[in-house]
Amino acid sequence: MRSTTSRSVFRRFAGALAVCGALAATSGCTVPVDAVAGVSVTADGHLLGVMMVCGHHIDGASLYVDSADTDKTVTVGSWTSDRPLKAGLTTWPLDSPATGWTTTRPLARLGAKTAYTLYGWTEDNSWSSSGVSFTPADRDRLTPGKVLYDRVSDDGDESAVIVPMAEFEARACKDS
Repeated sequence: MRSTTSRSVFRRFAGALAVCGALAATSGCTVPVDAVAGVSVTADGHLLGVMMVCGHHIDGASLYVDSADTDKTVTVGSWTSDRPLKAGLTTWPLDSPATGWTTTRPLARLGAKTAYTLYGWTEDNSWSSSGVSFTPADRDRLTPGKVLYDRVSDDGDESAVIVPMAEFEARACKDS
């Protein structure tokens, strides 16, 4: 029995599959960023999560050990908001229960020389926040009303900055 599919149609189909495969292999599978994470402290020195949602929503946040070795990444705290965080500023204590938040993994004790990253996420992976990396020494330099976050310059360079909460609220979305 002879095939009714011509060779040229078959070659075009195979070529299209090859192109699709190449695109899939080279495209990144990252979640779009539309929020900025930061950290601050309360008047009595407790660590605060700070999230500036720029336009969509964020469902929760996680704190993990900042490691280049993804096999060694360890989550040391995780929180889910009772309602999706909409555009605007939100803060919550990381080491105690907070109204409007469910602690899904209580904050572990932070090691003195360990770097940590806080970032926000959505349950369906539709959006995320930029992360903020810090050590306990960085936290100790914070005062109430100041926020540590990773600012991205116009040329793409990242740098950790400490700014007043009002400046973070006004600039974070523009700096991400």
